Order: sequence, then C-alpha cells, then structure tokens
Amino acid sequence: MKIAVLDWYTVNNSGDIPVSQLEELGDVRVFSLTSPGETAANIGDAEIVLCNKVLITREVMDACPDIKYIGLFATGFNNVDIEYAAEKGITVCNAGQYSTNAVAQQTFAYILDHFSRIREYDKAVRNGEWERSPAFSYFPVPTSELAGKTLSIVGYGSIGRKVAEIGRAFGMDIVISTRTKPADCPYEVTDMMSAAEKADVLTFHCPLTDKTAGIINKELLSHMKPSAMLVNTARGGVVNEAELAEALKNGTIAAAYLDVLEKEPMSPDTPLKGLQNCIITPHTAWAPLETRQRLVDIVCDNIRAWQSGAPKNKVN
Repeated sequence: MKIAVLDWYTVNNSGDIPVSQLEELGDVRVFSLTSPGETAANIGDAEIVLCNKVLITREVMDACPDIKYIGLFATGFNNVDIEYAAEKGITVCNAGQYSTNAVAQQTFAYILDHFSRIREYDKAVRNGEWERSPAFSYFPVPTSELAGKTLSIVGYGSIGRKVAEIGRAFGMDIVISTRTKPADCPYEVTDMMSAAEKADVLTFHCPLTDKTAGIINKELLSHMKPSAMLVNTARGGVVNEAELAEALKNGTIAAAYLDVLEKEPMSPDTPLKGLQNCIITPHTAWAPLETRQRLVDIVCDNIRAWQSGAPKNKVN
C-alpha cells in the first residue's frame, strides 16, 4: 500500500528515529513538512496518510479519493474532519497514552524547578557568590518542600493519574477536578474553582474542547493563592494568555510554567513573552526519544491492526 507521511519533521527533527519501521508497511513517501497548499499533492494516490498537525479537511479528502486510512502521530485529532472521514469510509486512528510518563515527568520538572530554585543557585555559584559566602551554606533564595503542599489536578486521564501518583509519593495533598467523577478515586474530588483556591500547584491535563477553551482566565486566577504556581502541559488554547500575563504581572499568582501556547511556533507578540515569572518550553513534554519511539510503534501497530480488519484506537 502507498503511504504518505506528511510532517515527519515534527516527530523526528533530531533524526534519531529511522523511517525503516514505516517502510516495512508499504511504499512510503516521506515529507518533512507540508503546507496547506501542498497537502493534496503530497498525498497524491496514497491509501494511508500519516500526519501530526497537517489539516486533513473535507476538501483534501475529496481531492484524494484513494485515502482509506488516516493515522495520527498524536493523541489529539482536531486537525482531521473525522465526521466527513466517516462518511467517506476513511478510518482515523490516533496514538493515545504514548506520552503519559514523559508529560508527568516534565510537570514535576517544572514543580521542582519552582520550589528548589536550582537554576538560581547554579547562577549564583557561577557568579562566585558561594565563594564569597561567610558560611558553608549559602541560601539567600527561599526554597520549599513539596510535602504538605496541595497539588490540584484538572483532568484525570492517564496523565492526570500519573501526576497524582508522583505527587502523592512526594507527600503532597492531591485534589482532583474532572468533568466526570471517577470511580474509586483515592483523592479529594471537587469543582475547578475550589481546586484553584486550595492549590499550591494547579496543573492542567485536560483536552481542548469548547468547554475548556480559555478556562485559565481572570476569574479562575483570582481564586488562586498569590504564592501558587500554574502548570499547563495540556493545550495552549485552555489559557487566556492576556489575562494570565496580567495576573503574573500584578502578583495574582507567583509563577506559570507552560509547554504549550495558543499559537505554535510561539508568536513574537505573545503577551507572556519575557515575563520573569513565566517559564515557557517549546512544546517538548512529549518529545523524549523513548516517547517518540513509542509513538511511532503505536502508529505502526495501528496500521497493522487496520490492515488485519480489527482497527485499534479508532476515533471515528
């Protein structure tokens, strides 16, 4: 079967994952990136289309009548018109739960950075401040233990559960806010505003939907403690960036750590740019080598399952 890979660069920009795994499944054409105007041409007569963020619209599907299967290098599938794909008999499969460990790990990298202040102390040592210290231990920047802090988690899917598990191991008090109350949840479950009020750390692990778009806004932030930190590794669209920037500037909350923004790559005019108490990483939480290899493994397994007549991770 003919396979078109439309944005391999987004999965493999370091060149550390061979394409041979895909080549075992069919005749593969690999495109580093695909602009909207190139999508139909790059797909051509391929029966299998693999992509991460390329938009697969009804116009693209109409222009490429040979498409039978769309596989996503992602958990999210909002870049594909899945309803129209179903109408045309095109199977769409995503790659769920490949990044749970990596995203939970980065969430705690942020939390530990904030409470342990490793970057500030490394800078102090490099600047010779410890050498000039009159005592053996030099700690002008306050640090805090995680034990006893309240970790409020919005979203209780696989990532939210893993974050809760790690937080409990650190001795944190766990509060969960989720749309549907989970069965047998060992933690306190409450509404989002109450979770925000209790939080020393408020972290988001929910999908971007009509109901979650912009939920990190002035009202929510006003319920948080001035000493609290915000973490978002979910989707940039859950944040009202202008209102978060204002909250950070006026001390409504202490800090924000963000791996995702509303516009990606980052727009030079984002209101969050340059704020000292806003740490931004370029959508890297999902990107460890092991995580990306697992992603490719899942995508390949999905294709094999579909070819055998028993598709897995089908979203339409």
